[in-house]
Amino acid sequence: MKDYLVLISCICFLAFLIPGRFRKYFAVAGWASIVGYLFLELPYYFSINNFMYPTIALLAVPFLFITVKNLLHDDPRVIQLSTIAAVAFLVYAPFGYIPALGDWLIATVVGETSVALAAVGYPVNIEAWNLMERNGFRTEIILACTGIQSIAIMLGVAWGVRSTTRQKIAGFLLVFPTIYILNIVRNVFVITAYAEQWFPYLPEIAGNGEFGYESFFWAHNVMAELGALVFLVILAYALFRILPELGTLADSLYRLYRSEVEQIVRPNSRRSEP
Repeated sequence: MKDYLVLISCICFLAFLIPGRFRKYFAVAGWASIVGYLFLELPYYFSINNFMYPTIALLAVPFLFITVKNLLHDDPRVIQLSTIAAVAFLVYAPFGYIPALGDWLIATVVGETSVALAAVGYPVNIEAWNLMERNGFRTEIILACTGIQSIAIMLGVAWGVRSTTRQKIAGFLLVFPTIYILNIVRNVFVITAYAEQWFPYLPEIAGNGEFGYESFFWAHNVMAELGALVFLVILAYALFRILPELGTLADSLYRLYRSEVEQIVRPNSRRSEP
């Protein structure tokens, strides 16, 4: 069911890109499907002691309410935000839904991660086309390990706002190689930390019953996730310098959502203008 929600969201956002009277309703369905997917994923994330995505799912509820409300009122800021999401899906969809492309990307990342590991003195055994092993610890590379989601989101940010062709090319050259290379570095760190058991701490929090999983938990679910978050903030700032329109949109969206949240928390307070 959850995989169908991602597909539905993708179809709806792509349909939103087609001009028409009902495009805002496609955006509503797209956002609702994403939030539904986040909640259906909760059992999995709890099983691996990952609390970042459950937190995101919780915060997505007021976000969805505010977004839908303003989409139905044709707010241009939320329309623009939905355009960014739609462009991100346009970038991601070929790799997510064409198996040959997705598998090619995974195999490419496996090969380059293996080369990088060997270069820093931690060679691994390739047990299958997407499975690497060292010291008896196996790591499977899936599509989420390729960085394609982050690349799609940031390209959506770069290309989903009004900009010149030159600015779009500059955004691509900033986003794609930077995220791709840093994702290889991330894979090297996680695989090495897991195989060498760098962080065997607090099994009552980080363990799942699998021997050695604690090191994977701290490296992948905590350090790599927080590092990626910090990096994406820095990358977004760099995009603001290239695309001034993006900074203006971000500020107006912040004002919109802040005022809406204030209305929810303090419904009797006077609403400030964005």
